Amino acid sequence: MGIEDTSRIHWACRRGMLELDIAVRPFFEHEYHTLTDAQKRTFIALLKADDPDLFNWLMGHGQPASDELKGMVELIRTRNSARGPVAN
Repeated sequence: MGIEDTSRIHWACRRGMLELDIAVRPFFEHEYHTLTDAQKRTFIALLKADDPDLFNWLMGHGQPASDELKGMVELIRTRNSARGPVAN
C-alpha cells in the first residue's frame, strides 16, 4: 500500500477494537495529510501491527521495538490528546 493510496489506508485504519478505531481513524482523517512522506510510511507500517500490540502501545503499555514506530505512536498520542481522539 503506497502513501498516496488513502482509500486503502483509511480502510486499514478500521480495526477489530473500538478503542483503536477511536484513536487511529481520527488521527488518519485529521492528521495524515500533515505528515512527511517518511512519517506516512511509518504510519502504514504501524497499521500492520496486531490489534493487541497497537492497543497496548497507544495506551502507554509497552512500546514497539522500532524507533520509527515508537515515534509514530507518540505522535498519535500527542496529536489525539491535543485534538481529542473522537473529533469530527
